[in-house]
Amino acid sequence: MLAVHLQTGRVEVRRAPLPKLLPGFARIRMLAAGICSTDLELRRGYYRFCGTPGHEFAGEVSECEDRRWIGRRVAGEINLACGHCDWCKRKLGRHCPHRTVLGIVKHPGAFAEFLTLPIANLHPIPDSIPTEHAVFIEPVAAACEIIDQVEVRGREAAVLGDGKLGLLIAQVLKAHGARVHLFGRHREKLQIADRAGISCERAGKKLPERAFPIVVDATGSAGGLRSAIAMCIPRGTVIMKSTVHGLVPIDTAPAIVNEITLIGSRCGRFEPAIRLLKSGKVRVAEMIAKTFLLDRAGKAFERAETKGVLKVLLQAP
Repeated sequence: MLAVHLQTGRVEVRRAPLPKLLPGFARIRMLAAGICSTDLELRRGYYRFCGTPGHEFAGEVSECEDRRWIGRRVAGEINLACGHCDWCKRKLGRHCPHRTVLGIVKHPGAFAEFLTLPIANLHPIPDSIPTEHAVFIEPVAAACEIIDQVEVRGREAAVLGDGKLGLLIAQVLKAHGARVHLFGRHREKLQIADRAGISCERAGKKLPERAFPIVVDATGSAGGLRSAIAMCIPRGTVIMKSTVHGLVPIDTAPAIVNEITLIGSRCGRFEPAIRLLKSGKVRVAEMIAKTFLLDRAGKAFERAETKGVLKVLLQAP
């Protein structure tokens, strides 16, 4: 099969053997996969990554011991937990200390013609969700994690960053009853949110200070957390969604003095994400910039790294 290989900043497409099918696993033919900010950070050295990346995907099950899954379109949760430790017994497998992570930590990812995941990680994709939209199930689930962490209904919330994740977070928060204000630097991206009924504002050098009870940093930049803390009211909450390779320097004094709660937020449940995409409350079609065949992954990464570009997809040949 063809598979993308990342190493020391290089993107190569190689011939690789089919992934072995372990007991309890499914082999999945990749139909479409999305390049996200984490993949770009992996190329820059995040986790000292070397291997096949990719964790946002829609695929079709080609082989597994439970034949009811064969031929079904699926999305898959990316954390492969051990299933036995205290965290797993508490149904917190996403924090299992022994976990591997699809396309990120010790498990080859979805930028290949075939991948494997435990059957327990799979979620059927409803017929009403197009394959290219289903690629967004994983990042929408990450946005939905905020809903499980903080009560947002009827509250004002600021989202910093108009990239892929920022646009999804803004729509998810609005769908759950928050009064959302999205701050970004790109007019065309803010227009996507505006068409979804979200209040938008171009972020200049001066941002509102001590203005919002909930602030989400989705800038993907080292300075985003500092700005989010400054925008948060005393005893408010800052949600940290940015994944940045390297250290993020901040002055902790404002967070301490204003008694601000900082919450790390990562992966989320797939069920609410699938419901939102099925209902149309989260719109993703306008976020797809271009689709490349898998053998042109190098060009796809170049396009994804271009300033202002949103989601770039890969498709198997």
